Amino acid sequence: MGSRASSLLREEDIEEIKKQTGFSHSQITRLYSRFHSLDKGENGALSREDFQRIPELAINPLGDRIINAFFPEGEDQVNFRGFMRTLAHFRPVEDNEKNKDPTSGEPLNSRTNKLFCESSSNTSHINFLNTILNC
Repeated sequence: MGSRASSLLREEDIEEIKKQTGFSHSQITRLYSRFHSLDKGENGALSREDFQRIPELAINPLGDRIINAFFPEGEDQVNFRGFMRTLAHFRPVEDNEKNKDPTSGEPLNSRTNKLFCESSSNTSHINFLNTILNC
């Protein structure tokens, strides 16, 4: 299923997502495969229930907060691009932030764009990404 799912994602889409999120090509294709494995409704979008089926999120005290981060107010589903944009917030802040192209705007994983309070450590963000990547 992983190869079938990744073949549905066009190279130009991958390149655009790489620029927006900072994820590598292999991370994007793996997350695309994971996205489709979580999509139990097979409609190209994830619901809150799809996220709640992830055992690590179901038992996490911050699970609801993490799940809510994927859904803008009034939305009940998230597509793959929205999924990737939200995951990008959980990536660790890169040390070379000051070397970024000033015309490209603030990276999604910048300190100012982080979704959660400062008391949440980078370790918890990495653990969350590992949970999502865990097939």
